[in-house]
Formats: sequence, C-alpha cells, structure tokens
Amino acid sequence: MSKIVPETEVLYHIGLSREMIKGAKYVVLPGDPGRVEMIARQMDENAVHLATNREYTSYLAYVNEIPVLVCSTGMGGPSVGIGVEEFAMIGIQNFIRIGTCGAIQKNIELGDLIITSAAVRLEGTSLHYAPQEYPAVSNFSLTQSLVEASNELKVAHHVGITASSDTFFPGQERYDSYSGYVRRHFQGSMDEWQQLNVLNFEMEAATLFTICSVFKLRAACICSAIANRTKSETPDKSKYAESMANCIKVIADAITADNAR
Repeated sequence: MSKIVPETEVLYHIGLSREMIKGAKYVVLPGDPGRVEMIARQMDENAVHLATNREYTSYLAYVNEIPVLVCSTGMGGPSVGIGVEEFAMIGIQNFIRIGTCGAIQKNIELGDLIITSAAVRLEGTSLHYAPQEYPAVSNFSLTQSLVEASNELKVAHHVGITASSDTFFPGQERYDSYSGYVRRHFQGSMDEWQQLNVLNFEMEAATLFTICSVFKLRAACICSAIANRTKSETPDKSKYAESMANCIKVIADAITADNAR
C-alpha cells in the first residue's frame, strides 16, 4: 500500500506538505539549489518560493494553469532517492530531471539537449531498490512528450542512453582530478561507453528511473551538454543560458501536452 501523508504534514527532508504544493503532480528536478528560482520563474514569473532545507530548495510555478513543483535534489543518487520517496508521499507522480552533462559522442554540439531514454547504472543507490539486472528506463510517454516538444520548438537534441555515475572524476574516467587516479575498473571505460552508443555522463538519471519504475511513477530526463569530452574536459558555459532556456521551454510544453492526454 503506497503511503500518502496527511494534507498538512511537512516532510523531514524536502520541507514540503501536500497542502503546500496545491495539487501538483509534476516536479522538475535540477541538482543545483541555485538554479531553482531561475527555472521556476522562466516557467512562471509569479512562481512562489516554498521551502529551503538541506539540498532541497523548492518553488511552485503554474504552467498553463497546471501547478508544477520545481525542487533541487543536490548532486548524486542518495539525495534523489530521498527526494523521490518524499515527493511521492505528497502526491507527485511525474518526475522530470533537468541538468547539465558531459557529452561523449563527437556529433553532439555544446548547448545541444540530450533526452535520456535509459541509463547505465554506474551508481549504488538504485541497488537498494532493484537488482543490477533491472533496467533503468525512462517513462516512454513522458519522454516522448519531451521529444515532441523539442521537435516543435526546433531545438537541437539527441535521444538515447546516459551513463549515471556516483562520482564526477573516477567513475566518468576523468584524469583531471586532485590525484589523477582512476582505478583499473574504470580505465578505458569511456571508450567502451562510446562504442556502446552512450551519449553522455551525468549523476542522477539511473537512480531516478529505477526508483520511479519500481514505484509505478513516471520519470524523464533532459540535460544540456556543456562539455564534449571528445574535444575538451573543461565545461564551457558559453551556451549555458540559451540551452537551459531551451530545456525549460521544452519541459513546459511537454508538461502541457502530457497533462492534456
């Protein structure tokens, strides 16, 4: 039996109650608390701050009269897992991750959007919910709404598999770290993922997809490529504002279309 908490109960980590989110069924999930207000206000200039607790900063926006929660999760799977549990308890059913990522295929340009169909589980949180053999897949219809919105807006985008790592440095085979050390298990791994047609690295999608699938919730992920690691290891934010604005427009249109179905 799924647990839905009383209307006014404020949950410990996210600092939100069912009453506060005004019936919202969609949540947009950036990692960075500092991005929440910008995302919410681009959706709705009258978006309202709800709570700030730990890594979870939240705003309530309205997209074509649809209440949409925007809440940060911090970086990595564990805080995403806590968030999904508590968001579900207050009635959220649809989860859309928005973020930045490093592309690993040569044809992906800086600022292009990557819509994730499935994720490689290079993280540990999802193993607390399902065995390794269980796939981390996005919800088809919610993901298709993002694809259709991207096509309609004529935004450059790619659809495919993401690798979700628990670490930014060794798990993504980065040698530009403090020590430069990458354990043997990950040495050569980026080349292997490229050969397997993985598009990008990020840190949250696999956890989100696995838990939402287990809970019969719907999840999708759209990210802006701010680096292409076939050319440079250094993130380039020159296209960041434009690409994030595109992400937000795509999400708003996708939510509108999805809600109308």
